[in-house]
Amino acid sequence: MVAPKKKAQMSVYLDPDVMKTLSAYAARREQSLSLIAEAAIASFLSPDADERREAAIAKRLDQVDRRIARLERDMGISVETIALFVRFWLTTTPPLPEPAAKAARAQAGVRYDNFVAALGRRLNQGPKLRQEIPEDTNEAEPT
Repeated sequence: MVAPKKKAQMSVYLDPDVMKTLSAYAARREQSLSLIAEAAIASFLSPDADERREAAIAKRLDQVDRRIARLERDMGISVETIALFVRFWLTTTPPLPEPAAKAARAQAGVRYDNFVAALGRRLNQGPKLRQEIPEDTNEAEPT
Protein backbone atom coordinates (compact mmCIF):
# COMPACT_ATOMS: atom_id res chain seq x y z
CA MET A 1 0.00 0.00 0.00
CA VAL A 2 1.32 3.44 -0.96
CA ALA A 3 1.36 6.09 1.75
CA PRO A 4 -0.34 9.36 0.82
CA LYS A 5 2.02 12.22 0.07
CA LYS A 6 2.41 14.71 2.84
CA LYS A 7 1.45 18.26 1.89
CA ALA A 8 4.21 20.87 1.90
CA GLN A 9 3.86 23.86 4.18
CA MET A 10 4.21 27.40 2.85
CA SER A 11 4.03 30.81 4.51
CA VAL A 12 2.29 33.57 2.60
CA TYR A 13 1.87 37.24 3.38
CA LEU A 14 -1.50 38.63 2.37
CA ASP A 15 -2.85 42.12 2.25
CA PRO A 16 -5.26 42.63 5.19
CA ASP A 17 -8.22 43.13 2.82
CA VAL A 18 -7.40 39.93 0.92
CA MET A 19 -7.05 38.03 4.18
CA LYS A 20 -10.38 39.39 5.39
CA THR A 21 -12.09 38.32 2.16
CA LEU A 22 -10.44 34.89 2.28
CA SER A 23 -11.49 34.37 5.91
CA ALA A 24 -15.07 35.41 5.19
CA TYR A 25 -15.25 33.10 2.16
CA ALA A 26 -13.81 30.16 4.11
CA ALA A 27 -16.26 30.76 6.95
CA ARG A 28 -19.24 30.87 4.57
CA ARG A 29 -18.11 27.62 2.95
CA GLU A 30 -17.19 26.10 6.30
CA GLN A 31 -13.78 25.16 4.90
CA SER A 32 -10.25 25.83 6.13
CA LEU A 33 -8.25 28.80 4.90
CA SER A 34 -5.63 26.34 3.65
CA LEU A 35 -8.11 24.42 1.53
CA ILE A 36 -9.55 27.59 -0.04
CA ALA A 37 -6.08 29.02 -0.73
CA GLU A 38 -4.91 25.71 -2.22
CA ALA A 39 -7.95 25.55 -4.52
CA ALA A 40 -7.45 29.17 -5.61
CA ILE A 41 -3.76 28.60 -6.37
CA ALA A 42 -4.54 25.39 -8.25
CA SER A 43 -7.18 27.18 -10.29
CA PHE A 44 -4.80 30.03 -11.05
CA LEU A 45 -2.07 27.62 -12.17
CA SER A 46 -4.32 25.29 -14.15
CA PRO A 47 -3.65 25.20 -17.90
CA ASP A 48 -7.21 26.16 -18.79
CA ALA A 49 -7.29 29.19 -16.46
CA ASP A 50 -6.18 31.48 -19.28
CA GLU A 51 -8.86 30.06 -21.55
CA ARG A 52 -11.55 30.67 -18.92
CA ARG A 53 -10.37 34.24 -18.41
CA GLU A 54 -10.33 34.82 -22.17
CA ALA A 55 -13.84 33.36 -22.47
CA ALA A 56 -15.10 35.63 -19.67
CA ILE A 57 -13.47 38.66 -21.28
CA ALA A 58 -14.88 37.72 -24.70
CA LYS A 59 -18.36 37.39 -23.18
CA ARG A 60 -18.09 40.82 -21.56
CA LEU A 61 -16.80 42.36 -24.80
CA ASP A 62 -19.75 40.84 -26.69
CA GLN A 63 -22.14 42.41 -24.17
CA VAL A 64 -20.42 45.79 -24.54
CA ASP A 65 -20.53 45.45 -28.33
CA ARG A 66 -24.29 44.77 -28.26
CA ARG A 67 -24.86 47.76 -25.98
CA ILE A 68 -22.86 50.02 -28.27
CA ALA A 69 -24.79 48.72 -31.28
CA ARG A 70 -28.07 49.56 -29.49
CA LEU A 71 -26.76 53.02 -28.64
CA GLU A 72 -25.76 53.61 -32.26
CA ARG A 73 -29.19 52.44 -33.41
CA ASP A 74 -30.99 54.66 -30.89
CA MET A 75 -28.82 57.65 -31.83
CA GLY A 76 -29.55 57.05 -35.52
CA ILE A 77 -33.29 56.90 -34.81
CA SER A 78 -33.08 60.15 -32.84
CA VAL A 79 -31.12 62.00 -35.51
CA GLU A 80 -33.40 60.80 -38.32
CA THR A 81 -36.52 61.67 -36.29
CA ILE A 82 -35.34 65.21 -35.66
CA ALA A 83 -34.19 65.67 -39.27
CA LEU A 84 -37.52 64.39 -40.62
CA PHE A 85 -39.47 66.65 -38.28
CA VAL A 86 -37.43 69.73 -39.17
CA ARG A 87 -37.70 69.02 -42.92
CA PHE A 88 -41.48 68.48 -42.61
CA TRP A 89 -41.95 71.55 -40.46
CA LEU A 90 -39.91 73.79 -42.79
CA THR A 91 -41.74 72.61 -45.91
CA THR A 92 -45.27 72.88 -44.47
CA THR A 93 -45.09 76.00 -42.31
CA PRO A 94 -45.32 79.27 -44.25
CA PRO A 95 -43.60 82.34 -42.78
CA LEU A 96 -45.90 84.54 -40.72
CA PRO A 97 -46.61 88.18 -41.58
CA GLU A 98 -44.76 90.61 -39.30
CA PRO A 99 -47.63 91.45 -36.86
CA ALA A 100 -48.43 87.75 -36.40
CA ALA A 101 -44.70 86.91 -36.11
CA LYS A 102 -44.37 89.30 -33.16
CA ALA A 103 -47.30 87.63 -31.39
CA ALA A 104 -45.85 84.18 -32.12
CA ARG A 105 -42.47 85.20 -30.68
CA ALA A 106 -44.24 86.42 -27.56
CA GLN A 107 -45.84 82.97 -27.08
CA ALA A 108 -42.70 81.01 -28.02
CA GLY A 109 -41.37 80.79 -24.47
CA VAL A 110 -44.61 79.38 -23.10
CA ARG A 111 -44.93 76.91 -25.97
CA TYR A 112 -41.31 75.81 -25.49
CA ASP A 113 -41.86 75.26 -21.77
CA ASN A 114 -44.93 73.14 -22.59
CA PHE A 115 -42.85 71.13 -25.08
CA VAL A 116 -40.11 70.48 -22.51
CA ALA A 117 -42.71 69.43 -19.92
CA ALA A 118 -44.34 67.03 -22.41
CA LEU A 119 -40.93 65.61 -23.34
CA GLY A 120 -40.12 65.07 -19.67
CA ARG A 121 -43.40 63.22 -19.13
CA ARG A 122 -42.76 61.03 -22.17
CA LEU A 123 -39.23 60.18 -21.02
CA ASN A 124 -40.40 59.36 -17.50
CA GLN A 125 -43.51 57.39 -18.36
CA GLY A 126 -42.84 56.03 -21.84
CA PRO A 127 -43.39 54.40 -24.17
CA LYS A 128 -40.11 55.31 -25.80
CA LEU A 129 -39.92 55.71 -29.57
CA ARG A 130 -37.06 53.22 -29.73
CA GLN A 131 -39.37 50.64 -28.10
CA GLU A 132 -41.94 51.19 -30.84
CA ILE A 133 -39.41 50.45 -33.59
CA PRO A 134 -38.46 46.81 -34.25
CA GLU A 135 -34.86 45.76 -33.50
CA ASP A 136 -34.28 44.30 -36.96
CA THR A 137 -34.86 47.42 -39.08
CA ASN A 138 -33.10 47.43 -42.42
CA GLU A 139 -30.04 49.63 -42.75
CA ALA A 140 -30.69 50.10 -46.48
CA GLU A 141 -32.35 53.26 -47.75
CA PRO A 142 -35.93 52.84 -48.99
CA THR A 143 -36.37 52.95 -52.74
